[in-house]
Amino acid sequence: MNIVVCINHVPDTETKVKIGPDGKTIDRTGVNYILNPYDEFAIEESLRLKEKFGGQVTAISLGSDAHKETLRKAYAMGVDKAILIKDDSIRDSFGVARALADVIKELNPDIVFFGKQSIDYDDAQVNGIVAEMLGLPSASVVVKLEIENGVARVDREIEGGHEIVEVKLPAVFSAQKGLNEPRYPSLKGIMQAKNKPIEERTPSPVTPKVEVLSMRKPPAKGAGKIIGTDSSAVPELVRLLHEEAKVI
Repeated sequence: MNIVVCINHVPDTETKVKIGPDGKTIDRTGVNYILNPYDEFAIEESLRLKEKFGGQVTAISLGSDAHKETLRKAYAMGVDKAILIKDDSIRDSFGVARALADVIKELNPDIVFFGKQSIDYDDAQVNGIVAEMLGLPSASVVVKLEIENGVARVDREIEGGHEIVEVKLPAVFSAQKGLNEPRYPSLKGIMQAKNKPIEERTPSPVTPKVEVLSMRKPPAKGAGKIIGTDSSAVPELVRLLHEEAKVI
């Protein structure tokens, strides 16, 4: 089975984000980067399918040389090949998808895996756009996956429950937390990953569909207010929720 897993290099979830001088990007000074957490589930599921059916797992990432760090973690976890689509520019979801789809098409995989979303921009759009560009069926927020005779039976999370669908391979899937428990890279894997080759590709330029005009932090939370301690405070609470908070 030929499997491709697309991964991203994102700021650590504990990072205190600061907006850069241009007002459109984050200040990267002192920011620690990690493998996108949802992509770990995608890598793990790819490796489990390879262990069950045989084949190869290729990890792909789009970005600068810094993304090699994340690709080497994928190597340490057990992927067979790594490709960096080298591009220092800022791309919107369409531009990212275009670059990934062009390379994936050449690889002709049976399965393409993503994490359900990247925790930096949280768009959760790239996997669907890639599937459309490749002309493949897709299923998102997958929490269970079974494959038999070229057909995938997928359990995916939806609002208030789960949905079971069947998809013919080749197909694109995005992994949700709960799909599996990602393995820890072994010391041997970490050491070997340092010397494994990372193939570099140059993406074609693309005109962005979306432009970031500005970034800003959410307003600071105001001080709490105690209205009362018994039922007599309810009318005033309702009034404040309606007139000040404007939530009812």
